[in-house]
Formats: sequence, C-alpha cells, structure tokens
Amino acid sequence: MRKFLLVIIWALLSAPLWATGTLDVYFIDVEGGQATLFVTPAGKSLLVDTGWPDFNGRDAERIVAAAKDAGITRLDYVVITHFHMDHVGGVPQLAERLPVGTYVDHGKSVETGKEADDLYHAYVAVRDRASHLIVRAGDKIPIEGIEVQVVAAAGQGILRPLEGAGQPNSLCATTKPREIDHSENAQSIGMLISYGKFRMIDLGDLTWNKEMQLACPENKIGTVDVYLSTHHGLAQSNNPALVHAFKPRVAIVNNGATKGGSAEALETIRSSPGIEDVWQLHYSQNASKEENAPEPFLVNVDQDSPVSWIKLEAQSDGRFTVTNSRNGKTKTYPAR
Repeated sequence: MRKFLLVIIWALLSAPLWATGTLDVYFIDVEGGQATLFVTPAGKSLLVDTGWPDFNGRDAERIVAAAKDAGITRLDYVVITHFHMDHVGGVPQLAERLPVGTYVDHGKSVETGKEADDLYHAYVAVRDRASHLIVRAGDKIPIEGIEVQVVAAAGQGILRPLEGAGQPNSLCATTKPREIDHSENAQSIGMLISYGKFRMIDLGDLTWNKEMQLACPENKIGTVDVYLSTHHGLAQSNNPALVHAFKPRVAIVNNGATKGGSAEALETIRSSPGIEDVWQLHYSQNASKEENAPEPFLVNVDQDSPVSWIKLEAQSDGRFTVTNSRNGKTKTYPAR
C-alpha cells in the first residue's frame, strides 16, 4: 500500500504544471483585422496577426493591454497568417512595445506593387531582428503546453486527414468552387490549436476554394469546439462544406462594424450543426439585427464604443468559458 501511494505521489509531482491550468485566448478587437493571443498553461504565448498600422498605435496598444491582463511581458511566437495590412501592418508598432521571440509566416508575399512591397519589407525589417520560422501544411509550431498543427500555408492544405478525421463529406455534392483567388488571402496559414480534448480552428483569411480542399471529398480536419470565423465573416470565405463539417459549438466572429460579418457568412455559421452560440467583436452593419448575435454576445454595439476583447479559457478536458469584456457576460460550455 505504501509503495502504491509513493507511486501516485511521484506521478503527481512529475506531471507538467500546465496540465491543470487553462489555455487563455484573447480575441482582440482590431476593427476588422485579426489579433488573437494564446497564452498556454505553461505561460508561453503565441499571437496570431497584429492588426492595422497607424491610428497612434491603437492595435498595438490593445494587444499590449491583453498581454498585461494575461500576465506576460513578451511574445514567444507571432504568426503572420498572410501579408495584408489588417494582419501584418501592426508589426513595427507592436515590436516597439513587446519583445518577440520568433516570427512565423508562409514565406515571401505573392502580391507585388508599391503598397504590397512596402508592407512586406516593413515587416521583414522587423522580423529579421528576431528568429524566423517558415511553415508549411503538416508542420507544427513548437510551443510548450498546447499543440499547434498547421493545416494550410502558402496556398496548400494538408493532403491527408488528421488523426480521427477523414469522414466522407456529403456537403461537397452541393457546394461549388468559385473563381480562383490569387491574392495573399489564399496563402493564409491555417491552424488547429489543441489543448487536451479542446480544439479550436483559425484559418486566417483562407478563401472559399482553399477551404473546400480541406473539406472535400473528405473532412481532413474533423470537428472543433470553437471556430474563429474565417476572413472576419466575409462571404468569400466560410464555405459551408467546411464550416458545417467542423460542427463547432461556439463561433467567434472577429469582424468590424463595417467590415466582415456578412449576412451570408453569419447564416452559414448560425446554421452549422451543433452550434450553441455566436460571439461577435462588433455589431455588423452588413447584416440585420436578426442576423447578428444577440446583444449580450456582442462586444461592441456601435462603431464609436470600442471594447478590447472576447476572452476564452479552456480546460484540457474540453470545458471552456467565454467572457464578453463589455458587459461581463460569461458562459461555460461543459466537456462533450
């Protein structure tokens, strides 16, 4: 008996400290861009995109505020999903405020011209002062405490289903491809973030046809607990063949007041099998009141009253809690 107790005590003491902690996720309002901060149970951090430049450092300051709330003073990884202004533009201002360990991207921008070149070179000038990692579909970002699986990057998605996925997708028969997208959106890094049984998907601004490649003829990713709406809830993305195959319990829409949150995309998300709630960073003026999330689930109810974030806290058993920073609305979703 004594030997048995010693074995139990040893197992408890040798278990990683993060096993009993939470994965904290901040969906930061950058007015229709993306800035999503992950802080692992091990205290490591990963920021996905940096919002817009200018506005007196508005987006960088909002990211810093979220980092302070999370108790971190540096960013271990900054993932740039693609090279558009609302995703990579805030890098120089952010780097002035927080040290960054490693920048992660898909390689060189596919867009050219003065604006695209200036944007990319401004990022590279900052990136080259830190470590740099280029990822491809199938890679993993080596951050302690969670698993970050890259499912799309540089215009390519994973070719083989992830473990537990690969089911035939009947929705493919009624979903048609659209015009080919040659922009940076189609190059987006997409990631499946897992902490124990909790699963969340972030596909950046991946567009319709690239989403379809992940969904058809088989669902290569499987189901998720939380779906961050692709491309801010725009209709060029949020392909129902993929969104409905995910069967998310909760969707987070990182739209602005007048950018994203389209009626078509919101309907796709709301009609997904198993969806319980949709949370939005802004009331969308591109959709009706009925098509928007209910008021308690809206972080910003008008364009002139910005509030910082939606916060998610996930447990390794699959439970998670979502909180609206405007009104303190909190809802816990039990493990399934």
